[in-house]
Amino acid sequence: MHGVRAQKEFNMFRASPIPLHDIMLQPLPGSVSASPSPCLGGEALRGLSAVCSAAGGMAALGVCLLWSYWPTLLRMVERWSHDPQYSHGFLVPVFAAAIVWHRHRLAPTHLMPNWWGLVWLGCGIAIRLPGAYGDIDSLDALSLLPTLAGLCLLVGGGAMLHWCWPAIAFLGFMMPLPFFAETALAHPLRRLGTEASTYLLQTCGYPAMAEGNIIFIDEVKLGVIDACSGLGMLMTFFALSTAMALVIERPLADKLVIFVSAIPIALIANITRITASGMVHWSWGDEAGNFLHDWAGWLMMPLALALLWLELRYLDRLLADGMLAGPLPIGLPEQTQKGDLPRQARAAQ
Repeated sequence: MHGVRAQKEFNMFRASPIPLHDIMLQPLPGSVSASPSPCLGGEALRGLSAVCSAAGGMAALGVCLLWSYWPTLLRMVERWSHDPQYSHGFLVPVFAAAIVWHRHRLAPTHLMPNWWGLVWLGCGIAIRLPGAYGDIDSLDALSLLPTLAGLCLLVGGGAMLHWCWPAIAFLGFMMPLPFFAETALAHPLRRLGTEASTYLLQTCGYPAMAEGNIIFIDEVKLGVIDACSGLGMLMTFFALSTAMALVIERPLADKLVIFVSAIPIALIANITRITASGMVHWSWGDEAGNFLHDWAGWLMMPLALALLWLELRYLDRLLADGMLAGPLPIGLPEQTQKGDLPRQARAAQ
């Protein structure tokens, strides 16, 4: 009987075999049962492969972009080195990297490539072709912005572009203005600096008179040349105020005020420099005036930052942080004792 029962059990096991992984997960008799851990080797390998592929693609695109724009970048660096109006260009990429780091909370966790990036790349190529053909450095440099935006879309999708677009737009401050734009801005700025500085000198009691872009203080002649127009200061402080508006935690209205106020603050700093140089030239001679003129160029930025700080302090005191939900409470004197009530009230009671 035992032999027949063993034969039937063997036939039943052979007819319906148990899968191998079920047999492996069965606890041994007398052992403590443990929940089986899922096997994630395949998914981990696929995720690692995707990350490596994305990193390799980004590195290849970055190398191609650097190789393509290397001559353009060299020309911009040479311009920054020799043109005082664009000496701030060396700091713009550093500030752009700081903006990206400040917005690291918006960094995408998953890369979702978007083929609309090819459209942005096409716009960059369309801007660069006439710039390269006509040897127009401003167009050649400007094409870098849509190209970078297209690469962000192509690699990481809209989330990556949303993360990086302020830094990409900020890179525009390191690019030279077209020649016609520089000429159109420099002449009015020179004229404004001459007239305003002459007015301040006259107000302070100096015998100043303006003829064209030259200020005469008795026998002292002070020329307001292109380098004194304040265009370089305007570009530098515009970039700095924009970076500050993107980084600080303030309401949108405050950020717009900071961005727009870069123009009057830069003009005030430049007019102060010209006026102080004229005073020193007339009072202590050309040597002292030239010394102050050279050092005042370095002191303009701290002066502009101090004015910006005063503006922020004024905004803190001018604008309230929030609005109350209801009417303002009116404080009335507490009357807890019956004797404190008016005579008419006691008569009514």
